[in-house]
Amino acid sequence: MTLSIIRAERIFDGHRWHEDAALHLDAGRVTDITPAAAAPDAPRAPGWIVPGLVDLQVNGGGGTMLNDAPTPEGIARICAAHAGFGTTATMVTLITDQPEVTRSAIAAAREAAGQPGLLGLHLEGPHFDLRRKGTHEPALIRPMSEDDLITLIEAARALPHLICTLAPEAATTDQIAALAAAGAVVSLGHSDCSHEQARASFDAGARMATHLFNAMSPLTHRAPGLTGAALDDGRVWAGLIADGIHVDDAALRIALRAKAGPGRMFLVSDAMSTIGTDLPGFQLNGRQIFRRDGRLTLADGTLAGADIALIDALRHIHLSLGLPLEDALQLAALFPAQAVGAGDIGHLAPGARADFVALTPEITAAATWIGGRQVAAA
Repeated sequence: MTLSIIRAERIFDGHRWHEDAALHLDAGRVTDITPAAAAPDAPRAPGWIVPGLVDLQVNGGGGTMLNDAPTPEGIARICAAHAGFGTTATMVTLITDQPEVTRSAIAAAREAAGQPGLLGLHLEGPHFDLRRKGTHEPALIRPMSEDDLITLIEAARALPHLICTLAPEAATTDQIAALAAAGAVVSLGHSDCSHEQARASFDAGARMATHLFNAMSPLTHRAPGLTGAALDDGRVWAGLIADGIHVDDAALRIALRAKAGPGRMFLVSDAMSTIGTDLPGFQLNGRQIFRRDGRLTLADGTLAGADIALIDALRHIHLSLGLPLEDALQLAALFPAQAVGAGDIGHLAPGARADFVALTPEITAAATWIGGRQVAAA
């Protein structure tokens, strides 16, 4: 592929800003960032150039839920919908379902591997604690069996990236260790476990917490729970839904300040099929999900995922919480990529895949490129 160059008023490489600069690309990879004056004839991006967003929890988009369309075509529709909002690497997420649906999603993700925008598969359930089920169908929640473990180990070995969200109450530490050894990222969530149970799971190889605060044992001063364990343990990465609904802004600020490293917080959308559509709602496991005033809920008011794309969370923590834009961008790109071991995305250093977004000052996506090819424009 012939070398290409694109200029911008500002370019964020994942760590620092380059003012009035040019991004150099070759064969879908970043080769350099230079002053724009060295490439006066190169086209100019319609905004600031920043790394493409990396979303580790995407249940649906463009009118499609992965649960309803566990096929390569369904995955393509979901990834394309989120690319329109600046997300260039998507972990399509299957919510608790029948075993045959799980097997179909795994097969579809294997077939779609390498498809633009697809990072991997996130299996959220069914191995949960019923006390923290959230919107997941209780009749489908169950402990992990030996057959389940074999299926997940095979998936971890076959897929580019696999996240398994589970509760320590529904899986043994030996099962967690086996999944981690096979290459899966084991994430704790939908759990009422104690701080001690959480730490035992982290010792066994779990390295993530799914949508911190939501559907998990809370942090209290004598029982820190899963929330406290995830914040306190530097080995662990933790996702946050920053939509102004799932987590109060004060709790977001506290968590961002409190998280022990090197594991970091990162943003997720927890998006449903409504993204990129005007749908008034949708069905999940045969139950109606209602869309009202920025919320997605069951009939009883239980939150059922989020009605945002990842860029909306980025905008919220930058404009509403006042987090510096470079810090917010790391939470939405660099840190989630690091959390799953995807070292060539989430930044624009030489050698990185040329996934980037033209970001407006209002924090919207004016255009999106994946592997150096433009895939969406406002």
